[in-house]
Amino acid sequence: MYRRGARIVLGSTTRRSATSYTSCYGVGNSRSFYSTEGKQPKKKVAVVLSGCGVYDGSEIHEATSMLIHLSRMKTETTCFAPDISQKTINHVTSSEEGERNALVESARIARGKVSNIKELKAENFDIVLFPGGFGAAKTLCTFAKDGAKMEVDPEVQRVVNDFHNNKKIIGMCCIAPVIAAKLIPGVHVTIGNANKDVAKAIAEMGGKTVDKNVTEILVDSTHRVVTTPAYMEADAPVHKVFEGIGKLVDKTVSL
Repeated sequence: MYRRGARIVLGSTTRRSATSYTSCYGVGNSRSFYSTEGKQPKKKVAVVLSGCGVYDGSEIHEATSMLIHLSRMKTETTCFAPDISQKTINHVTSSEEGERNALVESARIARGKVSNIKELKAENFDIVLFPGGFGAAKTLCTFAKDGAKMEVDPEVQRVVNDFHNNKKIIGMCCIAPVIAAKLIPGVHVTIGNANKDVAKAIAEMGGKTVDKNVTEILVDSTHRVVTTPAYMEADAPVHKVFEGIGKLVDKTVSL
């Protein structure tokens, strides 16, 4: 899974159940994510990073897309990351190059303004967002190695459970929704529209997958979880990843 250019293979979906979920912003919807009509009260948003770089940390396009759209929506945004070591990958050669600290690496994306995830309390925020990247599957959890038998970092598990139990909004893109599938039984998520291996693992963990393209989002209204494929469509143009994440941010802020 660590080779340069490697993608997480996408796959089949399960059939819809009675759980309430909503597909938003499908093809033909004229609503632009640049609109700020119907201004919402300023929301407090936590963004959980996992390092810096697609092959070992947070996917940089995804993370920065979230931050740009959150800025557009005038939210109060705080970045967090686990203060733990992680194996790093040379993004030119795809070879492993020792270890770095996930919190320190995440500071590159957050321009130095990042806090230890231990300080993240659901009571202080309305929304928590997780960009993808292999850091989400290797540092925030062990999905890249263990698949459906994965374990979630204890602090990440605490955060997701606290937000879910307090009926607050959780937004995830790319591979990050596997964390929701592990921790929230019956949750509906999207990981794109062609990922059989990941969809199978999500089903084994008790989740449900729904086909969406890179510019669409899925809203599980029952569990208050919003997801978008982002670079689960590995060859997606960056502007379409940006568009899909914009819709995710718009929806999480408006709920």
